[in-house]
Amino acid sequence: MLRRSFVLGVAAAAALTGLIQAAAPSAASAADRFITVASTTSTEDSGLFGSILPKFTAKTGIEVRVVAKGTGQAIDLAKRGDADVLFVHHKPSEEKFVAEGFSTLRKPVMYNDFVIVGPAADPAGIKGGKDVAAALSKIAASKAPFVSRGDDSGTHKAELALWKTASLEPAKADGGWYRSIGQGMGPTLNTAAAMNGYTLTDRGTWLNFKNRGPLTVLVEGDKRLFNQYGVMLVNPAKFAHVKAADGQAFVDWLVSAEGQKAIADYTINGEQLFFPNANEPGA
Repeated sequence: MLRRSFVLGVAAAAALTGLIQAAAPSAASAADRFITVASTTSTEDSGLFGSILPKFTAKTGIEVRVVAKGTGQAIDLAKRGDADVLFVHHKPSEEKFVAEGFSTLRKPVMYNDFVIVGPAADPAGIKGGKDVAAALSKIAASKAPFVSRGDDSGTHKAELALWKTASLEPAKADGGWYRSIGQGMGPTLNTAAAMNGYTLTDRGTWLNFKNRGPLTVLVEGDKRLFNQYGVMLVNPAKFAHVKAADGQAFVDWLVSAEGQKAIADYTINGEQLFFPNANEPGA
């Protein structure tokens, strides 16, 4: 009798082990369910992703792993097939990404704006101006330090376009006042603060930036400072390993009423950082 009980016990234990082993792959698969999003640094540095991604994961079980780069680098990463989703802020580059077949559809998500920040002492005399081209012209004329990201990011692309509206090419200027540092927004702001210099920043990163030192917002409100964000699923026809279903789930959530509300609800000290506009024609 004792031997029969022992045999039954061993059989039960073996059956239980088999059940655990059978269940293990599915549990591991659930734990490993994630997508990679190549995105601009501003969505990360502003704190937006820290606010909205847990909501998406709680709803879907899909973890979002963000590779935060300047827009140009994020696009290059997606073009190599090293991301499932691209979420950036330079519409011409996004449209080119689609035209080249790396995605089939760009969707607008949200917008905010750029601002020029600089020292409160304001040696270039641009404070309170609403004309960004005039402000840049004054900075160039004063030869006050201006720090450029110089990293092919969406902000850098916007900055270069704004200098062009002022008919200026600061990279060719003498005097050493224009500093292109090839860094993200945080290091660029730190450098501007250390130099008592000016720079262009997206408002979201600025509002979440703690080490402001002498810097303050000096120019804002020009319509040319508008900053639109778009999202795209990387084309699985080009890269078979793209997690198309889960990536599309993230894209769809961002532009859904729930995702748009999550974006709108993210504030710092009561100030909204991003404004959802997924349903705005032409955005």
